Amino acid sequence: MDRTAVVKVGAAASASVCALFGGVVLAQYIVAKKKRAGKKTRIIEMMPQFEKTTVHMRDPERVEQIICGLIKGGASKLQVITDFDMTLSKFAVNGKRCPTCHNIIDNCKLVTEECRQKLLQLKNKYYPIEIDPHLTMEEKYPFMVEWYFKSHTLLVEQRLEKEKLPEVVRESDAALRDGFEQFFDRLQQHSVPVFIFSAGLGDVLEEIIRQAGVYHPNVKVVSNFMEFDDNGVLKGFKGELIHVFNKHDGALRNTEYFKQLKEYCNIILMGDSLGDLSMADGAPNVENILKIGFLNDKVEERLDKYLDSYDIVLVKDETLEVPNAILQKVL
Repeated sequence: MDRTAVVKVGAAASASVCALFGGVVLAQYIVAKKKRAGKKTRIIEMMPQFEKTTVHMRDPERVEQIICGLIKGGASKLQVITDFDMTLSKFAVNGKRCPTCHNIIDNCKLVTEECRQKLLQLKNKYYPIEIDPHLTMEEKYPFMVEWYFKSHTLLVEQRLEKEKLPEVVRESDAALRDGFEQFFDRLQQHSVPVFIFSAGLGDVLEEIIRQAGVYHPNVKVVSNFMEFDDNGVLKGFKGELIHVFNKHDGALRNTEYFKQLKEYCNIILMGDSLGDLSMADGAPNVENILKIGFLNDKVEERLDKYLDSYDIVLVKDETLEVPNAILQKVL
């Protein structure tokens, strides 16, 4: 074989090796890219709670990026803004619905049977409208105002006594999500502000978390609070009505609270309704906001909309395991 032939054979061999090596590198790149584009990313992989079948994410890479931002900011920049009913409290236990703050009063012994039936009729009429995936929030808005106005009017007629509220809560089936102690205690330990923004009954809400031992000084509650006369009898409700779909307005009314926390530019927001997404609208200087949505009912009809709106959607998950796992990394 002459020198020219040897050179040609060598060049061909080198080209084959390069092609083979290049193919391996390309394959490794494709595998790595697929892994990055998959459901689990590096920080999330460190949290086994994200392996649960209840956890859904449209964009895991975005979740990864936000959590990294929260970790970088740490406790000194973090605040939590959360709904209460069916977010911090359970939706159901063993298939049985848990009561909301309103339901606790509706079903208590201080309410007459006639009133209870009227309140139930209102719930059966308006709750399907609240969760109807085919109606916009704007379309639902007047129905929610109507529902709250009628139910609050019925409660005032019952002349409820303030001093009996603790007993009413104790005797109810109210239940906070599993892991609530760890959630509240960790946030208190690291002095993280917690803003509970609820369309429920504030007096009942406060009593629930007080009896649970988690109404810490870092917790602020904004809700529908009862107004009592000098004898401790319910005579009306204080301030502007808060319902599921006007939390944007309520958030703007609390801009002073948020201004005091302007250094807390990272937010974990938790809710169970699309209306809860506006709870942080009054917060200035937001750098990172992680939105966690609890989807408890009408899952198939609503999952797509929730995935479009929330970064993490927890489907029929009665625990706070995922928020707690994130807080453990951030704090």
